[in-house]
Amino acid sequence: MKRWLVILCAVTLCACSQAQVVPYKVKVVKEYPHDRGAYTQGLFFHGGTLYETTGQYGESTIRTVDLSTGKPIEKKKLSRKYFGEGSVILGKDLYVLTWTNKVAFRYDAATLQYKSTVSYPREGWGLTTDGKQLIASDGSATLYFLDADMKVTRRQQVTMNGRPVRNLNELEWIDGKVWANVYLTDVIVVINPDSGKVEAAVNCSGLLPQALRNRDTDVLNGIAVDGDGRIYLTGKNWPRLYQVELVKK
Repeated sequence: MKRWLVILCAVTLCACSQAQVVPYKVKVVKEYPHDRGAYTQGLFFHGGTLYETTGQYGESTIRTVDLSTGKPIEKKKLSRKYFGEGSVILGKDLYVLTWTNKVAFRYDAATLQYKSTVSYPREGWGLTTDGKQLIASDGSATLYFLDADMKVTRRQQVTMNGRPVRNLNELEWIDGKVWANVYLTDVIVVINPDSGKVEAAVNCSGLLPQALRNRDTDVLNGIAVDGDGRIYLTGKNWPRLYQVELVKK
């Protein structure tokens, strides 16, 4: 039942986007290999390097990735009891959320060496930063703004045409807006961080061709922007990572 409710939400998102929210689709500019075994949870560039965190118990990792091959340059596994989630670098620290373990981890951004465990009293889903603070999602319609110690400084409900947008997942800060995957859909919403209002909806349906899908292929999840403003998208257990441009519908 939950999955059907989420799918219904996706249909509503697409319908609403044609009313007050600017609707976009994506155009593929370039495609790269992606590790089909990577259950993508967090994806971002920092200092020209692509970072990725992956989930699933016993398989969760933190890795730097060679964009041209999709292969890890360096990879560290989380303990089997942790389900890795969103990640981002703020200052000299790499932050990694866990799903239901009620903790987050802090690593040295340069070496990926473990530094500390931080109490995190909610589900961990997506994580990004505006360069000054952390911004997190927990699968609800709320964005959490956190300081460097991961203490909540502000909460912001996300709405589209006055209605809450739930299942906010992987996040990315792009040009002063928060981009968020809506879990179990092919929709990315572009959120004003001050008001929480969705200003645009990006329809990514068909991004990964059916011919490249198999029984392990999961949902769209993974948004990254490089230092030149190029946008990249992938999904959980996808064999491709795509550089895309937005096209108004």
